Amino acid sequence: MNIKIDRFGNQKALTYSHFCKYACSEEVPELQDMGGPVQGGFSVAFDPLDGSSIVDTNFTVGTIFGVWPGDKLTGVTGRDQVAAAMGIYGPRTTYVLALKDVPGTHEFLLLDEGKWQHVKETTEIVEGKLFSPGNLRATFDNPEYNKLINFYVKEKYTLRYTGGMVPDVNQIIVKEKGIFTNVTSPTSKAKLRLLFEVAPLGFLIEKAGGYSSDGTQSVLDKVIKNLDDRTQVAYGSKNEIIRFEETLYGSSRLKEAVPVAA
Repeated sequence: MNIKIDRFGNQKALTYSHFCKYACSEEVPELQDMGGPVQGGFSVAFDPLDGSSIVDTNFTVGTIFGVWPGDKLTGVTGRDQVAAAMGIYGPRTTYVLALKDVPGTHEFLLLDEGKWQHVKETTEIVEGKLFSPGNLRATFDNPEYNKLINFYVKEKYTLRYTGGMVPDVNQIIVKEKGIFTNVTSPTSKAKLRLLFEVAPLGFLIEKAGGYSSDGTQSVLDKVIKNLDDRTQVAYGSKNEIIRFEETLYGSSRLKEAVPVAA
């Protein structure tokens, strides 16, 4: 059933945009020529239904997509995106959108009459004790991740985790606080795809004033070498990402250096 649902959310509509050169779906990770131009055109990578495994439990699910200029979806980075968005299908139907040259990340609400209303602009992610810890099985043989999770529990962070990446990341943007983590270990490998999920959501988070990390760098600076590249990731406020990097790897690129006394 999940496969059928994913296929239902397909790329055919992109053909009629006349500006899409290539489309690539997480469900079929191959470039599909949509007939648009290379010069002045765009290529789109998307996950048609993030959370398809929790559809039968009636949890919130969503769609993720990133837009790159031209005809390349490999040899590029998430920072090269010109736009990214996610659709959230829950008690409300909303779309969260960010454009390269427009400040902030913007939420639109689908009204009963079928129109979209702009309801929120997010430009800052602040501190707040809210955590969404993915891939907890990695804590078994990743002691640093286990230490991080224990910190959240000890400090009485509020747990808000659904198992769907879209709702768990969306709450950071809507509530303007929190941390999402999905960490790997020797026996629990990376599952999240850089092109289809991690980079587009990283674009939304960073445009909203938040930060992203794979442990040592922003996920937007990771070169997408293959369509199926996978990675660990964290999204959140600056201090949460500093804590994430320091706990897992001993230092953070975001922490200001202390001046050396003369």
